[in-house]
Amino acid sequence: MLMKYIGIDYGTKKVGVAISGEHAAFAFPKEIVPTEGALERIAEICAQEPIGGIVIGESIATNEKENAVGGAARAFAKALAAKAALPIHFEREDFSSVEAHRFQTKAGDRDDSAAAIILQRFLDKRRSTLK
Repeated sequence: MLMKYIGIDYGTKKVGVAISGEHAAFAFPKEIVPTEGALERIAEICAQEPIGGIVIGESIATNEKENAVGGAARAFAKALAAKAALPIHFEREDFSSVEAHRFQTKAGDRDDSAAAIILQRFLDKRRSTLK
């Protein structure tokens, strides 16, 4: 069975969500949800789709230490792993929001696009190790 992955760009106010195609080759922005209620919404997506794992952006400062959002993201990841019963992977999110902004064609939130960039980085690394 082919599996998809979910990508998460965690924020204290909202969470960007992305999903891969069934071949886990490409990531696509899916939606932006308020942080409050995000666990339930992501678990709902996981129940509706054949999800093989969840990729959460790892928030590391330029000095290579976890920044303020990093601890909250790790706590979110732990709660999500328990709720969705799926493996959690971390992928550096360095400049994903900046990169998402470069590709955005209209004004507005870009958290789902940042989640897609985080997920795509993971998928690309995964694919290169499977060769």
